[in-house]
Amino acid sequence: MNELPLPTLADVQDAHEMIRPHIFRTPLVRSHRLGKICGCELYFKLENSQFTGSFKDRGVSNKLARLGDPELKKGVITASAGNHAQAVAAHCGRMNISATIVMPLGTPLIKVVSTQGYGSEVILHGETYDDAYDRAMELAHTKSLTFIPAFNDLHVVAGQGTIALEIMEEMPEGPDVLICPVGGGGLIGGIALTFKRLRPQTHIVGVQSQAVPGMITALNTGKVVRVDAAGSLADGIAVRQVGELTLALAQRYVDEWTAVQEEQIANAVLLLLENEKTVAEGAGAVPVAALVN
Repeated sequence: MNELPLPTLADVQDAHEMIRPHIFRTPLVRSHRLGKICGCELYFKLENSQFTGSFKDRGVSNKLARLGDPELKKGVITASAGNHAQAVAAHCGRMNISATIVMPLGTPLIKVVSTQGYGSEVILHGETYDDAYDRAMELAHTKSLTFIPAFNDLHVVAGQGTIALEIMEEMPEGPDVLICPVGGGGLIGGIALTFKRLRPQTHIVGVQSQAVPGMITALNTGKVVRVDAAGSLADGIAVRQVGELTLALAQRYVDEWTAVQEEQIANAVLLLLENEKTVAEGAGAVPVAALVN
């Protein structure tokens, strides 16, 4: 069996140049108040200030840029609980590409409306992201649409890894530790491989919701598995089944793993609001939850 091809540092660097005109270089800001509470020098990379409100713009922009005209003309389809959906919709709108988005039935209405606002067709299906994913794959096959993965894709991962390049441009000497939220694993995969190639001494920590620990379970069993569905404040990372690509990256490049409980996530959202005046969704707050507990 051939070894699974993984993204490289060169892929991330190429993505950095490719997507530069289409994304926002998000700020890296020091948190004096929370840093004092946690007893460390603490910085946040504010991907919530990205054009569609999350890091997903990066991977989607890079993936779409790598597709040929025949694939784009067919139209694209994806599955998402919200953030990836909005990124696909926005950048397909920018490129005048037809897009269909399958979202779980419980997706917050604001994310559904925002996705539709970019001109994409939204189909609500299933109780979880994985249900929506299965439906999107069916439609991709029956309607000959090009599927845009949310995380398990070389070009998507490379796009997310551009965050690491931006951090190192502003902080060549650090950070000593980087804590990253993990759902399907595309974000931490891109960031971790980039740091381990350019600054291997940075300790990479992945954080999941204890309610849906898809990646941690896969790491413990040594293979991709689907965990039980469960509700979580961190719905954006409630991915029951990771991909082979992202699992391989996690095994190779991530130093430490932890899971946080729902009460800890809620407390982290409140801490960010009170101390940083930043409204973060649960998925974005899990690194703070891990740090303060």
